[in-house]
Amino acid sequence: MRESDAKAIDLRLSGIFIHPVKSCAAVALYEAQVENLGLAHDRRWMLVEAGSGKFITGRESPELVLLKATITANGALEISAASPRTLAPRTVIVSSNQRQVRVWDDDVIAALADEDTNEALSSWLGRRVELVHFDAHSQRLLDQKYAQAADQTAFSDGYPILLISQASLDALNARIVATPPGLNQPITMQRFRPNLVIGGAIAAHSEDSWQRVQIGAALFDVVKPCIRCVFTTVDPNLGARDPSGEPLHTLKNYRRTPKGITFGMNLIPRNPGATIRIGDGLSVVA
Repeated sequence: MRESDAKAIDLRLSGIFIHPVKSCAAVALYEAQVENLGLAHDRRWMLVEAGSGKFITGRESPELVLLKATITANGALEISAASPRTLAPRTVIVSSNQRQVRVWDDDVIAALADEDTNEALSSWLGRRVELVHFDAHSQRLLDQKYAQAADQTAFSDGYPILLISQASLDALNARIVATPPGLNQPITMQRFRPNLVIGGAIAAHSEDSWQRVQIGAALFDVVKPCIRCVFTTVDPNLGARDPSGEPLHTLKNYRRTPKGITFGMNLIPRNPGATIRIGDGLSVVA
């Protein structure tokens, strides 16, 4: 899309979401502060194997999407769950202990949550786990093929922010419901776990061609398509994989690239400190 074309279309921020604990339930917001690591409080916490420190996600533990994690008024993390077993609401305490954890190919020094929280989460998941926090001492640099030298992210898969247009989801759902035998239901945006959803009368996947965008006062580089995996097949309401294999079953027919199936674009903030709000306009800078 050319910049002149974008200016003629009213593009607006229609959804803001954070996931305080990696792979947990989404939290919808009206506004969010943009930080160098992404939206404030997004994926600053993560579950790891108690022994190895390897990260745990909804790919292998789909029930994680049923874990509700919210940020209290004083900035603390509160977690709870009603299924598959009850996890009573509790406020997490960050301990003074640190450990090395692994996210994909990255080793990160992170702070441990309090022992009682780790015991409760281990009981809920049925395996020994630890909850860790990406604190002020943590560091995780981005892939330099797509980023600048000082760019970082917290516990996201690879980049600070994920953006998807509503038009892209609408086009996907049109294909899903038309697939024989016609029994498949539309899926929600939360299958893709975006941070930012953009509304407006644009063609599906217009975001693929954007290189830099401004939302409200916040500026972002659009650096790389998001490669999608089996996690998109996990129903966020059930904590289990969709037996239809959607949306990957449909996406593989028209969104497959040499590097994988793509849906949505990864963003890097360029002026941390700005606040974005639902209804803010989006302009395509490049």
